[in-house]
Amino acid sequence: MTPANSASPSLSAAEAASGPDAADTLDSLLGEVATLRLELGEQARVLLEAWHGGILPERFGKPAAELDLLAADATEGLRNLADYLALRHHDIRPLQRRLMACGLSSLGRLESRVMPTLAAVEQVLAALTGQPERISGLPRTAFFEGEARLARASERLFGPATSRRGGAAARKSRIMVTMPSDAARTPELARALIARGMDIARINCAHDTSDEWRAMTAHLRQAALEAGRPLRILMDIAGPKIRTAEVLKGPNGRRLAAGDSVRLVQDPGERSGRQDMVTATSTLSTLVSCLRPGQRVLYDDGRLEAVVDAVADGEAVLRVRRTEEGGTKIRPEKGLNLPDTELGLAPLTAKDEDDLACVIECADMIGYSFVSQPEDIDLLETCLDRIGAADKPIGLVAKIERPEAVRALPALIARAAHRRPFGIMIARGDLAAEIGFERLAEMQEELLWLCEAANVPVIWATQVLETLVKRGTPSRGEMTDAAMSARADCVMLNKGPAVLDGVETLDRLLTRMQDHGYKKAPTLRALTSW
Repeated sequence: MTPANSASPSLSAAEAASGPDAADTLDSLLGEVATLRLELGEQARVLLEAWHGGILPERFGKPAAELDLLAADATEGLRNLADYLALRHHDIRPLQRRLMACGLSSLGRLESRVMPTLAAVEQVLAALTGQPERISGLPRTAFFEGEARLARASERLFGPATSRRGGAAARKSRIMVTMPSDAARTPELARALIARGMDIARINCAHDTSDEWRAMTAHLRQAALEAGRPLRILMDIAGPKIRTAEVLKGPNGRRLAAGDSVRLVQDPGERSGRQDMVTATSTLSTLVSCLRPGQRVLYDDGRLEAVVDAVADGEAVLRVRRTEEGGTKIRPEKGLNLPDTELGLAPLTAKDEDDLACVIECADMIGYSFVSQPEDIDLLETCLDRIGAADKPIGLVAKIERPEAVRALPALIARAAHRRPFGIMIARGDLAAEIGFERLAEMQEELLWLCEAANVPVIWATQVLETLVKRGTPSRGEMTDAAMSARADCVMLNKGPAVLDGVETLDRLLTRMQDHGYKKAPTLRALTSW
């Protein structure tokens, strides 16, 4: 969610070097902070009123005490989110530097406590200017209540934070691992993953069958029981994921490079109509009819980018603009992203509705793909009601993978957080393909900030320690990425031959990193290297 003023110019070198001048008195700072706090209150009220229609705190069979706490936490989280969004529509960088020069909070780490932080600064300024009666005392407990609400929300959704090392502090960021098909046939993998630190198992309903999912679940539950460790299971319903289907390799089966053409056809029977270029069908039968010249098509999380040259007679010809080094082969069952194309797809398919019966039976959380608007939450709840599972106390994880979902995130939180344990997954592969790789790093930061403000737990997903998991040795860049993932409440690893090493490495890394900071705030433990 890019702030409205994101295009404002950066501070100049002169401004960056300057502190408060003679006219910049404590009194003027006090007036500015007080005015800002009052303005935010009014602006936040407008946002809350806009979300109010989506707040539906149904009971879903929960004990009254638990429901009351969930609903209360969600309400306070939304109020703080509204305050945060109101604040982030102001450019307060000059005010921040002037506060810093006075030895006061820079307001740079207030995501979970917007009004308490402003009130605390105002209190200090009032005391310094001899006006202690200007603002009433702030209970110190209020300052950290947002952190406590987020900790409770994480525990509701992910289970308790634990450590596999005797005497070690509990690791706050949970580790989630995607289950391979082999997990249905043998219990050994579940035991090994749990022993190395897995907290959550993810089952991807785009693969395997309901019988195999039940077998995986049985192995996982038994392994957790034997280990005496809590384990949660997330089942990720497939949604309308668009993939390549049949593929005709074309001349010499070569890899595609920039400048080459590739052909998408609507009718599989048309595959043999041309032999001079790679031809493929997609899992969405109407895809070709939705495409228009000039629109982008990205293949396999952006490993290839093409643009539509022409569309006619049930086929689209794409011109390749970019590939990975050495070229890219088009293969079946690889994802397609269409950031410029309006597909009008509902996030729930007929397959998803069939799969939900097994999900409700086996899982602790539903992973919900292709969410883009608050009404998509209602669609899922209606489906759960139809299968008699509306009162099932199952968690919900909304996967944020399209620009529409980014823009609608506050409204999605308002619609979902009162109903059941709720979190989001930053699906970084699809999201990068949709918004561009250059924007991803900035956007994942903004999503983390907004969710911390709303006290909503976040899963950091896609290609974490990917080369370690797939090839046995990590790259330096992905170790840094994994270290930064400690700011999320859960980190997801994909399946791979060395996934056990990946879990063990991530467990050690996250445990160490939590000593150095919480979210955006560094925590200065004693250093031992010097």
